[in-house]
Amino acid sequence: MHRIVIHRAGGYDRLKLEEHPDPLPAAGQVTVEVEAAGVNYADVAVRMGLYSSAQKYVGWPITPGFELAGRVAERGDGASRFEVGQEVFGVTRFGGYASRVAVPERQLFSRPRTLTTQQAAGFPTVFLTAHYALFELTRPGPGYSVLVHSAAGGVGGALTQLAHAAGCRVVGVVGAAHKAEHVRELGADHVVVKHRGELEWREVEAVERSGFDAVFDANGVSTLRQSYRHLRPTGRLVVYGFHSMLPRTGGKPRWGKLVLDWLRTPRFSPLDMTEHNRSVLAFNLSHLFEKAELLQELMGDLVGRLEKGEIRAPRVTAYPMEQVARAHEALESGQTVGKLILIP
Repeated sequence: MHRIVIHRAGGYDRLKLEEHPDPLPAAGQVTVEVEAAGVNYADVAVRMGLYSSAQKYVGWPITPGFELAGRVAERGDGASRFEVGQEVFGVTRFGGYASRVAVPERQLFSRPRTLTTQQAAGFPTVFLTAHYALFELTRPGPGYSVLVHSAAGGVGGALTQLAHAAGCRVVGVVGAAHKAEHVRELGADHVVVKHRGELEWREVEAVERSGFDAVFDANGVSTLRQSYRHLRPTGRLVVYGFHSMLPRTGGKPRWGKLVLDWLRTPRFSPLDMTEHNRSVLAFNLSHLFEKAELLQELMGDLVGRLEKGEIRAPRVTAYPMEQVARAHEALESGQTVGKLILIP
């Protein structure tokens, strides 16, 4: 098998394509012959050595990758949900950038015919994240007003679609004008375009003067404080990333900026939250992988929505696995739309 291996933190040159023995499935696992693997911003943080759970669960060397699609190659003891040769997709806690991966079968799902293999590889991480953030943490109702940062990206696009399907009024923020029409097609009622990378909050206020019932923010320090301030009473700020702390070019962390951004990151006071009747919630999808019943429930709902036409798969751009550095560079640039996929 081939896989991408990072032996120590750094830039794009740390992404090494190596040959290794095929993995064997442990009890409760299956091995998947990978036909496509999704690329996520968390993979960038893993490469830079900034993703804490990577060191908690794996350490160096590490193969990044949280999602994949392919066919079951072999079953371990006790694994009985899937037949050998069956088409599946799902999530893995690292290791997805490979031609064959051993995965707990509870983290896999049968690939629906509504998704191509490449679409399936880019679906689970972003849509499970969006579903959990929207329906488990905020529980929206018709007429809710929500603000989605990075609405043209993977999770942002999924949030926009799901919130629209739930009857919410959706305001999407994008980093460039060429992304705006795509976000409107996903269901956003209004799209706010940043100017030279900066969000003009007065443009957001012109669209929604009374504040939002929910704001979904993966930017971090660049928008968190204002996101919180633009909540209406009972509003919820949901945090699931810190993208603006990482560089757009160069591929390496800028430690001075990281330290400054860490110091500038708001520390939300429970006294203030109580006084203004606002909440801040945060989560990391990889810590939910043990919750097999929850994952199955969320994916079941998502597949049902796909089949009813309420949501659609993200736009996919594919790279050969040996061009993984190009894929990371493109993702970090902030200019991509939808999902990036690696093909072993």
